[in-house]
Amino acid sequence: MYKYSVILGNLGNTCDRFCKGYKDNPSTEEMLAQAVKIPYVEGIELVGTWDIRPDNVKDMKKRMEDYGKTCVSIIPDVFTVKEYGKGTLTSTDPAVRKHSLDYLRQMSEIALEMDCKVVNMWMAQDGYDYFLTADYDQEREWLREGTAALAGEFPTLKFALEYKPKEPRNFSYHARMADTILAAKETGCPNVGICIDTGHGFEAGENIAEAVVLAKRAGDLLFHMHFNDNHGSWDDDMIVGSVHSTIYVDLLYNLKKAGYAGWLSMDQYPYREDATDAIAESIHWVRAFEQIVEENMAEIDALVKQNDAVATSRFMRKVLFGKQ
Repeated sequence: MYKYSVILGNLGNTCDRFCKGYKDNPSTEEMLAQAVKIPYVEGIELVGTWDIRPDNVKDMKKRMEDYGKTCVSIIPDVFTVKEYGKGTLTSTDPAVRKHSLDYLRQMSEIALEMDCKVVNMWMAQDGYDYFLTADYDQEREWLREGTAALAGEFPTLKFALEYKPKEPRNFSYHARMADTILAAKETGCPNVGICIDTGHGFEAGENIAEAVVLAKRAGDLLFHMHFNDNHGSWDDDMIVGSVHSTIYVDLLYNLKKAGYAGWLSMDQYPYREDATDAIAESIHWVRAFEQIVEENMAEIDALVKQNDAVATSRFMRKVLFGKQ
């Protein structure tokens, strides 16, 4: 069975575009105390500046050790700072590019201090909104240069590029698996790879299982996984299994075939639901899908070779509902 983790901020961020909060946000310490009680959670992802900073890194490390949990990744906050509204490493302002790279260096130092192996880079502001406003080639080159500089300075860390087609920008430079593979490979750094967020992939119109295969074929570039669900048109960050089912079985089957050995991390924002319960539901669903794969690997292998949609439908009905 895989190891499971959760992004700490998922237990506290309750605001959307229209309401500043449907619940009272707990403190970092309160969120951590809640997160460690969720069944099967062995690791925690910390968002830089939100959860962890140079002034509290020692305290957070001790708290994690006391709870017996692993710091799975550090996620630099390059998405909520107004200075980065027109890009971080891709900003046309060299001072902003330098500032963002220095911040990413700071977060990488914190990752080392936390004995954390992954810096998860969702470069959400690196993109554009309007046509004829961005030099696509130059900005992608700045993004490559900055990422390569960071990876070269911290060779013992893995830098996982998390892709998403849009939001907060209308067009993101790390938008889908294929172009993010290109971005990672262009750095020339073996410690730059990919984070798949299932909801981002749904939004991009991808088959997540095939995205896993692409990352494998590109040289084992899948470094990290975020799990959630949505209706396909937006990053709704819903409970896993609330919309999709067969696609998660396909995903976990292909993760197993690819030999993925990383964490399965929950990344959802239960604005109105009880956060610990909603995240626990996601983990229970993923474990259920994982169990289907583990118990039926040979049969799934045969179904894939058979290439018969009706037979696959019968299989899914059997494993989900016990119906022949």
